[in-house]
Amino acid sequence: MPIAATGELITEAAARRGAVAAFNVITLEHAEAIVEGAEAARAPVILQISENAVKYHGGRLRPLARAAHETARAAAVPVALHLDHVHSPELLHQAAECGFSSAMFDAARLPYAENLAATRAAAVWAHGEGLRLEAELGQVGGKNGEPPLDAHAPGARTDPGEALAFVTATGVDALAVAVGTSHAMTSRDARIDHGLLARLRDTVPVPLVLHGSSGASDEELARAVAGGIAKVNIGTALNIAMTGAIRERLARDERGVDPRPYLTQGRDAMARTVTRLMGVLSSAAVKPV
Repeated sequence: MPIAATGELITEAAARRGAVAAFNVITLEHAEAIVEGAEAARAPVILQISENAVKYHGGRLRPLARAAHETARAAAVPVALHLDHVHSPELLHQAAECGFSSAMFDAARLPYAENLAATRAAAVWAHGEGLRLEAELGQVGGKNGEPPLDAHAPGARTDPGEALAFVTATGVDALAVAVGTSHAMTSRDARIDHGLLARLRDTVPVPLVLHGSSGASDEELARAVAGGIAKVNIGTALNIAMTGAIRERLARDERGVDPRPYLTQGRDAMARTVTRLMGVLSSAAVKPV
């Protein structure tokens, strides 16, 4: 199947008042598990590679991107490729040649004026290459000398008026917002500010993205999708599933040295997690919570 475009998947999800799931790829096993899980759910999906994952692979984007591309191309459901949380313009500029249809440029830690200028430049470049650009806006600094908070810092919240001004000035195609979730949460007790999400949905003219979604319960995720989130980013939940399955396998086979049995178990656990979470998002699209 041809590689899908991120924008098309988000547009289709929004038309049914739903959200498309975007899962982080760190290894080939992640990509295989995500596609397998999406096929079981019979739903489109986004494979996303972050700058941190690229650093893990020695700073080389192309090998992992090529693996994700070939895995996506062999899938029985639509799969798009997204380059996530890019801080480096140099890495961003590799996106088009490596097969991505979208990228998320992350300048949220910069002072607001610098964030805006850098993001606007990234959007101009991306649009010139036919890519969609996602950005994020957490909490603008400046009050009492406080620094800006990115969209995942504990306590950060995105102001609707500031978000509208930011999107208008930068020309980005999607916006990740701070509504109560944080990256790398291993518990699922994040409380989403659904009132704020409603105001953002009614104010911001581009699709909204939820990062740090592994920290939210199924009920919170479903309600967020029904409330206007169009793209849901998930990473840590897969790593929890993979690591737990590998630990269980190694505990039963202390003398084993072949990585294939435990990697298979880890991959299978991730695939089941993908299918389950995609079911949560799908049910929210059909019936608002």
